[in-house]
Amino acid sequence: RNHHPSGGIQSMPGCRFIARVTTRGTAAARVTTRAMSSSNYLSGKHFFLDPFCERQWDDPSYKGGRIKHSKEEFTMRVNDHFATEGKLCDGYAPFCKHVFVPNFLGLPVQAVAVTDENRHLVQSGYVRRTPKELPVLSRWISESSLETVPVAKMLDVILYSREQIVLERVAQGDDEKEVEAELPRVKWGIISIKAQDESHEIPMQPITMMRNALGKEEGGSGVSLVREKYEESVAYWDGHVTIQS
Repeated sequence: RNHHPSGGIQSMPGCRFIARVTTRGTAAARVTTRAMSSSNYLSGKHFFLDPFCERQWDDPSYKGGRIKHSKEEFTMRVNDHFATEGKLCDGYAPFCKHVFVPNFLGLPVQAVAVTDENRHLVQSGYVRRTPKELPVLSRWISESSLETVPVAKMLDVILYSREQIVLERVAQGDDEKEVEAELPRVKWGIISIKAQDESHEIPMQPITMMRNALGKEEGGSGVSLVREKYEESVAYWDGHVTIQS
């Protein structure tokens, strides 16, 4: 799978505005409902919360910063933010978009620059995000080994199209009719939340690009590796490392 700090809007390359269909304070903008399906998805008018993302609340082994706010509140506030601002930013493929929201969750930043002072704290190991994925080599610094970790300014809310989510589920063995019946009839699903200071997408990690290129069957998206983007990713992540809780 992957604004101004004060909350004001700035124009950015790759971002587009969507015509507003609701206004702040209306019931349609603020109500989050449970989709009428066997899996009981949380869904607003614009986005639903995909189970892949729910691990950031529910999975005790998740190391990227557990979320303590309720899923209902999160889903409501992201839908409300989009209903007001109407802004989607392009991702690495047509089926991927981003919404950048001020960090109302209070999450710490999830990556830091590698320095001479923290280089000895960097660890590595093979990690899989779901049981169906191939484990890949990753590196990180444990949050407990850092004196302080600042609170991030922004949330990068990563969206996949409903169609892409169906394709990936089917490629990993799920029944297409069951997935179609299960998913809410909403165009975009929230598949990940990243806490960061930047109000734009930071480069995807090189190993994630490789996993995507392996195909949907192995837990990737099926997007081919683009060498230029890969080199940009290496340039960034050679000097940065994720933080794990």
